Amino acid sequence: KMSVPDYMQCAEDHQTLLVVVQPIGIVPEESFFRIYKRISAVSQVNVRDSQRVLYIRYRHHYPPENNEWGDFQTHRKVVGLITITDCSSAKEWPQTFEKFHLHKEIYGSTLYDSRLFVFGLQGEIAEQPRTDVAFYPSYDECETVEKRIEDFIESLFIVLESKRLDRATDKSGDKIPLLCVPFEKKDFVGLDTDSRHYKKRCQGRMRKHVGDLCLQAGMLQDSLVHYHMAVELLRSVNDFLWLGAALEGLCSASVIYHYPGGTGGKVGSRRAQGGSLSAEAGNRHRPGAQEVLIDPGALTSNGINADTSTEIGRAKNCLSPEDIIDKYKEAISYYGKYKNAGVIELEACVKAVRVLAIQKRSMEASEFLQNAVYINLRQLSEEEKIQRYSILSELYERIGFHRKSAFFKRIAAMQCAAPSIPEPGWRACYKLLLETLPGYSLSLDPQDFSKGTHRGWAAVQMRLLHELVFASRRMGNPALCVRHLSFLLQTMLDFLSDQEKKDVTQSLESYTAKCPGTMEVITLPDGLKLPPVPFTKLPIVKSVKLLNLPTSLRPHKMKSLLGQNVSTKSPFIYSPIIAHSRGEERNKKIDFQWVQGDVCEVQLMVYNPMPFELRVENMGLLTTGVEFESLPAALSLPAESGLYPVTLVGVPQTTGQITVNGYHTSVFGVFSDCLLDILPGVKTNGCTVEVIPALPRLQISTSLPRSAHTLQPSSGDEISTNVSVQLYNGETQQLIIKLENIGTEPLEKLEVTAKTVNTKEKLYGDFLSWNLEDTLCQFPLKPGKIATFIVNIKVKLDFSCQENLLQDLSDDGISVSGLPLSSPFRQVVKPRVETKPLNPQESSKVGDFSHVKVRE
Repeated sequence: KMSVPDYMQCAEDHQTLLVVVQPIGIVPEESFFRIYKRISAVSQVNVRDSQRVLYIRYRHHYPPENNEWGDFQTHRKVVGLITITDCSSAKEWPQTFEKFHLHKEIYGSTLYDSRLFVFGLQGEIAEQPRTDVAFYPSYDECETVEKRIEDFIESLFIVLESKRLDRATDKSGDKIPLLCVPFEKKDFVGLDTDSRHYKKRCQGRMRKHVGDLCLQAGMLQDSLVHYHMAVELLRSVNDFLWLGAALEGLCSASVIYHYPGGTGGKVGSRRAQGGSLSAEAGNRHRPGAQEVLIDPGALTSNGINADTSTEIGRAKNCLSPEDIIDKYKEAISYYGKYKNAGVIELEACVKAVRVLAIQKRSMEASEFLQNAVYINLRQLSEEEKIQRYSILSELYERIGFHRKSAFFKRIAAMQCAAPSIPEPGWRACYKLLLETLPGYSLSLDPQDFSKGTHRGWAAVQMRLLHELVFASRRMGNPALCVRHLSFLLQTMLDFLSDQEKKDVTQSLESYTAKCPGTMEVITLPDGLKLPPVPFTKLPIVKSVKLLNLPTSLRPHKMKSLLGQNVSTKSPFIYSPIIAHSRGEERNKKIDFQWVQGDVCEVQLMVYNPMPFELRVENMGLLTTGVEFESLPAALSLPAESGLYPVTLVGVPQTTGQITVNGYHTSVFGVFSDCLLDILPGVKTNGCTVEVIPALPRLQISTSLPRSAHTLQPSSGDEISTNVSVQLYNGETQQLIIKLENIGTEPLEKLEVTAKTVNTKEKLYGDFLSWNLEDTLCQFPLKPGKIATFIVNIKVKLDFSCQENLLQDLSDDGISVSGLPLSSPFRQVVKPRVETKPLNPQESSKVGDFSHVKVRE
């Protein structure tokens, strides 16, 4: 029973000669594979004085029991052996040569020829000319290796050709031997060898064998003829196993004819390399054997010759592309009748799938693969199971069944860590699991999940992510565990149950206690990069709003209180085009300013989607443009809180344009930088604001009590306070105003003006006066210093016009009010006194100003 399948087999392998290359004794692995690579490069050579081409298939390991099936299919027979050894002294040579002969006995029954390459031995022994041994001083000084291999292949061809001619010649009277597979030999003991049925069986099997030899010898047309004859003979005696082999040989020859580029996946590689066995043959070198190849220019899109009229002699026995698959199905059905032919059946399924992949017949290919899955072989080792599932995955990928491919690759990954393995291969398991991600519409970039609807089966994706976490933990890489758990929580949050959310967050916290999550890219040993996973859903942000400074801290454009200002408003331009771009909305400049050194605020509306209280630590702003000191905040959001306002603050340290790009958080031990550009559905009033230089701040207090009434509403850009005093006509009183610089910048400018206000058609007299000389001596007012400013109030009213004036005065009195702080640059004193007018015609006197102005 052939026990080890070759999952890499393809139909064109039937025309190859199998050569095994193996080391003898202790040979450095690197040196061996360096020579093996050079040897295996000579895989296609032209035969001397012939237009035929030989194809060689090299293996560095081949089970001897598979070699016993060489008569059944000759491409399974080891016909060449090349051994490589180290030999440093003449004393070691006899023992080395003896090992070479012992090694030949493993495949001795089928070998055509063999070679021994000796490295390191010099002297008299190395100088003796030998056919089967080549001596080289070292692994670096072996320029003739390729030439030796070409000579070796020529010797293989000579033996192959002699066997083909010997078997193909019709020898009248000679009894044709019965070719058998290993498990058949006991079944033919005692049979009548003279019966017609037995002779037909022998003839059919020999015809099939000769067809194999012709195919290996580069005689495609002859092989097709022999295969057809074998099929007829074997069908007539119901020799199903060999009939299946004859049909498969017919399929292989037809595939080689229709698809000269090969079906193994490396298109064109079979014709692209190799050497010639002589200089003359080199001059006649063609892409392949004359009988096999067709004009590449005459190929259609599916690789089939469009006009076979010139090839009618060899094409009449060649199967059509559709017939190839039908014959493969028939052959596989015959193999299925024999439990000992499971490997043959499995390999035939694989070959058929490769052909169907080229023909783009995916559904039929999947049927062959499904059959291959259920073929019962012996008890496979874990390594063989991994190889089997990996090849099935590769074949499903080739026919476009990506999810099925991912399924088998995931099984292969789980097999790497099977309980029966003493040392589970968690790294191999992890690597294979990563390769399954595309098949399940899963990537490790969270950006792919922030746009549009969710793709793929969330339940399967979550299972796969959990397996990645487990494999990462068994590999001893907590950073990978944290990254994959973070990805699971961020991308699959909507599909997790309440209990699953609690379990995932508890696991995440246990891992981050040892290895906090960061925003750094993780690079795996094979070069794959895992991008960071910011928690944009913990909490979910719905809106971002930059807040103006408090009224007392807002900057205002400098303008004189004593003169007229020229309007600086821009002209209005109407445009019917409204920009809806979120990017433009965020880059929109805001119409207020922030001040260097002052605390600035940004309000976020957030909510907690988790079924438990969410603790957010170290939450602060991410900005660009100016140096900005973010003052982190910590918050605790109740379970499924709904919209909740959160204010983040910071202090700009320099001036210029500042843009709020996002925010940073620390949740469950994972540090996240959440950019507004990746937040879906976030509303904002613009995220760019101008930061102006630091301004002085002034605090004003007076000697008079505050008024309970506001005599004049303040405008939006003024800070006002109201004080009151009650005086008799002709009485004088002082109003002492204290100016304290409570900021960090010196106060250098002060403008003072007085204005009388008429609100009830009353007449106001001139009653305010001051002297700023003492106050000016204290300027510039440094931080922490206090300046005093005195205003004299003297009442002068005319009582001669109306009888009710006294009553009105007693109602209204005299008030001094309006100490508004218009900006941190200046302080404006606006004292106000209100009475009833004695004469409406004299109301024009209202507006008489007294101005005092102090500049820096």
